[in-house]
Amino acid sequence: MKIAVLGAAGGIGQPLSLLLKNQLPKGSELSLYDVAPSTPGVAVDLSHIPTNVSVEGFTGDEGLVKAVSGASVVVIPAGMARKPGMDRSDLFKFNANIVKGLVEAVAKHAPKACIAIITNPVNTMVPLAAEVLKKAGCYDKKRLFGVTMLDTLRAETFWADATNSCRCSAKVPVIGGHSGTTILPLFSQAEGYEKLSADQIEKLTLHVQNAGTEVVEAKGSGSATLSMAAAGARFALAIVRGLSGEENVVEPAYVESETGYASFFAQPLLLGTEGVKEYLPIGKLSSFEENALNGMLDILKKDIQQGVDFVNNN
Repeated sequence: MKIAVLGAAGGIGQPLSLLLKNQLPKGSELSLYDVAPSTPGVAVDLSHIPTNVSVEGFTGDEGLVKAVSGASVVVIPAGMARKPGMDRSDLFKFNANIVKGLVEAVAKHAPKACIAIITNPVNTMVPLAAEVLKKAGCYDKKRLFGVTMLDTLRAETFWADATNSCRCSAKVPVIGGHSGTTILPLFSQAEGYEKLSADQIEKLTLHVQNAGTEVVEAKGSGSATLSMAAAGARFALAIVRGLSGEENVVEPAYVESETGYASFFAQPLLLGTEGVKEYLPIGKLSSFEENALNGMLDILKKDIQQGVDFVNNN
């Protein structure tokens, strides 16, 4: 199976590619693309790691075609990272054309590929990509994903720390979107929920929602790259497992939704040989979570419309 990473020489792309090189199944092909001229060198560097995963790096217009042709999974971390003082919506003007061009290439040269978009703002980039694929006549909602896995990793980490439980066993569903208040961890569904007060739950929710800004401010320049790479690799590997026929592969992502809340929505998914096998229910919410969900929908719908309008007006 061929897996392409578009934006492979960047702050997320390099550690993401490293994780995939070490964790993809034997016989996989890892195809790296970036505009950076060092991209073939990144591939050579990774090729020295003794795993049975082949790796090749490309740059330039012809390189993009070679990188995506025949790919079963395309992961897109390409674009500008968030800087101090910016929110994810500020990134739109910089990243929209990048994602549009990359998805157009995938539509032409790998129209059946599962596409996992990491590039922010995810709330907007995924609807944008959907419109690009629709115009190309190859849109399949079961094969387009926004990677929101980092919100899940953060929610589970913060929950485990707050409840003095094991980080490796914490399970916290996260729904909605991937920006600010549109990120909604469902702590009411986590084991040990009764241990914490309403005030603690609210503070934990805000911690998850603001965690990206916390990293940006701590670094001074740049955003979450290593944790995002870990989240991206986990989700890409889950897609590969599903495509390979493994049963019971469940992970969350931002997809064209069947929840009725918004046209795109992050929720748990059962993955399979065609991408999404089943859209899983979000379950029962607490009153705090219900209010938070209702309060974020206007923002989420505005984000979605921005992506749709960008493609249709350009």
